[in-house]
Amino acid sequence: MTRRLPYPQVKSFDDPSALRERLAELGVDLPVADDVDPSGVLSSELVVRDPARTLRVPNRFCVLPMEGWDGTEDGRPSELVRRRWERFGASGAGLVWGGEAVAVRRDGRANPHQLTIGARSVEDLGGLLDGLRAAADGVGVTPVVGLQLTHSGRWSRPEGPPAPRTARTDPVLDARVGATPASLLSDDELDELVECFVTAAVVADDAGFDFVDLKACHGYLGHELLAAHDRPGRYGGDLEGRTRFLRSCVDGVRERVPGLAVGVRLSVFDPGPYRAGDDGVGAPDPAALGVFGPVGADGPDLSETVAVVRMLADRGVRMICTTVGSPYWSPHAQRPAWFPPSDGYTPPRDPLVDAVVMLQAARDLRAAVPDDTVVVGTGSTYFQQFIAHVGQATLAEGWVDSVGLGRSALSYPDLPADVLAGRPVRPRSLCRTFSDCTTAPRHGLVSGCYPLDDFYKARPERVELARIKRELG
Repeated sequence: MTRRLPYPQVKSFDDPSALRERLAELGVDLPVADDVDPSGVLSSELVVRDPARTLRVPNRFCVLPMEGWDGTEDGRPSELVRRRWERFGASGAGLVWGGEAVAVRRDGRANPHQLTIGARSVEDLGGLLDGLRAAADGVGVTPVVGLQLTHSGRWSRPEGPPAPRTARTDPVLDARVGATPASLLSDDELDELVECFVTAAVVADDAGFDFVDLKACHGYLGHELLAAHDRPGRYGGDLEGRTRFLRSCVDGVRERVPGLAVGVRLSVFDPGPYRAGDDGVGAPDPAALGVFGPVGADGPDLSETVAVVRMLADRGVRMICTTVGSPYWSPHAQRPAWFPPSDGYTPPRDPLVDAVVMLQAARDLRAAVPDDTVVVGTGSTYFQQFIAHVGQATLAEGWVDSVGLGRSALSYPDLPADVLAGRPVRPRSLCRTFSDCTTAPRHGLVSGCYPLDDFYKARPERVELARIKRELG
C-alpha cells in the first residue's frame, strides 16, 4: 500500500519560475524556458542519417512506445488498438517511436492481448500504419514511424499466468515470477530468437514502417542480457558477450532488410530491484544482483551504456530512445508518479527528481556518443503543464534531440499539435500521473486513460477499476 506523498504536485506550480524554485529547493539542475516559441526549436526538422535511409522528422516531439493490453487473443489489432494508433497520428508529433511493443513470437508476449508477429501481420500492421498516417495528414504532419520489436523474456505471460524465459539466474527476480532452471534460455534458443527479430523486421519493412526498434529496456529479454554478467557461454560474461544478442539482431536486420533504418530503446541506467519497506516506501532490495548501468552514490554509471551506444553507432544505429530501469522493479525511476501504481510503492523521494535524473542521463549520454547519434529524451510527462517549457529548453541546450511523450499521449495525444500551433495546453487533458494506465492492465483490464479520456470513462472497465482500487486501499 502507498501513502499520500509529502511533495507538492506539479499542477500546483503557477508558472515556470515556480517550477524552477522547486527544482532549486531539491538541488537538481534542469533548464526551463519562460515562454514557449511554437516556431522555434520544437518545430525544427530533425535529420537522422541512418546508412539504410535518411529520415526527416518534421518536428521534435516523439510519441513513445507503450505496451498494449487490448489486442485479440491471437495477437492481432482490435478496434481499441486502431483508435490509439490513429490518435498518435493526430498528435502532431513528428516521430512515433514504435507505436507499441510487438512480440516477435507468441511465447514472448508480456500479456495475452499483446500484438504479436503472425501470418497476417503485414496486413494488420500495415493497416495500423495507414490509419496513423491518414490521421497525421489531417493535422498536416508526415511523421517518421517505427515498430518496436520485443520478447518479454522473464516477464512473459502469453496465456495469463507467468511463463518466464530468462537470460540469467537471478534469485530476487526469479522469485517474483516463479522462474526455474528450466526457464533459462540456451544459447541455441537465443540464436533462434535473433532470427525471429530479423524476420519480424522483414514484416515491418513489408508493412511500410520507416524503422524498427530493437527493444533493450525495462527488464525484457534484450535488456536482461545486457546485465547477464554471470551467464556462461556466448551471450554473457563480458560486454562483448552481453551485447552479442543485440548486435546480432542489428547485423541480421542490416543484411536481410538493407533499406530499413534501425533504432534501439535502451534503459540507460538501472537502480535495480526495489521493494516496499514496512512503511510502504520503496528501497533497494539488498539481495539484488548486478545490473546494466548501476546507480551509485554519485549517480548513474553510464560507462557501459556509452560503450554499447558506440558499438551500435559502429553498426549504423543513429537513433537511441532513452528510458531507465524497469516498471516491474523500479517504477519510481522509470515512470515517476505522484500516484504510484497498484503494484508499486511510495516513491523514496520527490518524483520530480527522478524525472530530471532521466533527462540528465540523456544529456550525459548524448555528450559522450557520436555527434550524429539522435537521442530521444524521456520523463517529460511528469512536467505536465511545463512539458513544452522543459522540452524547448533541453533541446536548445543540447540535452536531447527529441522530446519523448509516453503516458501523456494516452490522455492528451494532441498536445504537440496544440503547442506547435501556439494554442495553450488544456489543463484538464494533462496526465497527472494517476497510474490507472498501469493499474488497469496489471489486473487484466484493457489499457487506456480512464480518468481523463471520455472514451474510457464510459467503458465498463472503469467501474471494475474503481472497485479494484478501493480493495487495494
